[in-house]
Amino acid sequence: MLRLPRRAAASLRRAPGADNLGAMPPAVKKGARRKDGRAKVRTPRGNRLRVLILSRNRKLYSTRRLVEAAKTLGHAPRVLDTLRCNMVVGRDQPRILYRGEEILADDVHVVIPRIGASITGYGLSVVNQLDLMGVPVLNAAVPIARSRDKLRALQLLSRFGIDIPRTVMCRYRDEVEGAVQMVGGLPCIIKLIQGTQGVGVMIANTEAEVAGMLDTLWTLGQEILLQELVAESRGKDVRALVVGDRVVAAMRRTARAGEFRSNIHRGGVAEAVALEREYVEAAVKAARVMGLEVAGVDMLEARTGPKIMEVNSSPGFEGLEAATGVDIAQRYVEHAVEYAHARLARTVGSHLV
Repeated sequence: MLRLPRRAAASLRRAPGADNLGAMPPAVKKGARRKDGRAKVRTPRGNRLRVLILSRNRKLYSTRRLVEAAKTLGHAPRVLDTLRCNMVVGRDQPRILYRGEEILADDVHVVIPRIGASITGYGLSVVNQLDLMGVPVLNAAVPIARSRDKLRALQLLSRFGIDIPRTVMCRYRDEVEGAVQMVGGLPCIIKLIQGTQGVGVMIANTEAEVAGMLDTLWTLGQEILLQELVAESRGKDVRALVVGDRVVAAMRRTARAGEFRSNIHRGGVAEAVALEREYVEAAVKAARVMGLEVAGVDMLEARTGPKIMEVNSSPGFEGLEAATGVDIAQRYVEHAVEYAHARLARTVGSHLV
């Protein structure tokens, strides 16, 4: 397990202009005031933290494992269905009601959001609401939103000097031929600008296929990316799980016969891999640039080194635990707890007389 050098990680956190990377309000409940007018700071009793997990289904593997890990570490986990969280916004402090019960900021020490792609909009609103209430949230709304927009994510990665596959976005059919040439010619990859687990990722071998796919998807109102096919990495990629400033586990995924997508959900086969330092540093830097505390970083093994394809803000880890034997859930919860304590320490420090 390798860690990005502390100085390099710090410089990324201070990087200007990247949508206020890492900027979050202090963990103070709005409206809670001491007699001298300063905000009160909540403190957990002992080392037992109340960990809130936002998930549509408590039976999902990753959600179950997070609950198990939190209990094993002596904390008190609770799973809330994201879509059952009703938000109240008014002149007074923001509130969340869950099945008629008010969720108080003082009752939650840290939130782990597991926001699926199908509920991105509502999920981001819930995460924002918790943030406004002063609750520490592991992966805030803005970084999650960046990761869900494939073009925005690639723009940020490119801006900070991270190697990515050549990518073009265009909107008119008469520009398709030029776009294909800009990504290195045929065959090329066609992607929906939003999509997960290999959904909306296609390969086109002829100009007619490119034109046909784009016409169909544009008619359906979809925004499309054209991307170079990295030949030496066809049918395989690397998934690295970044927690804080470390890669805690990594696997190489290989597509099944007749398939070019290596996603495990598409029948891909995974094996543990020990990453070279270049790949570790690229994965950690990508997560930092996106502003994510926990991220699944997908990379291609190109002749020139790692090329970052995608950064996932709610990575599933069933396949990764099975392939590597690493207790990902425990690392995830441990970092959430460290993050909560760090936020609390900063808040307490800012209110010292």
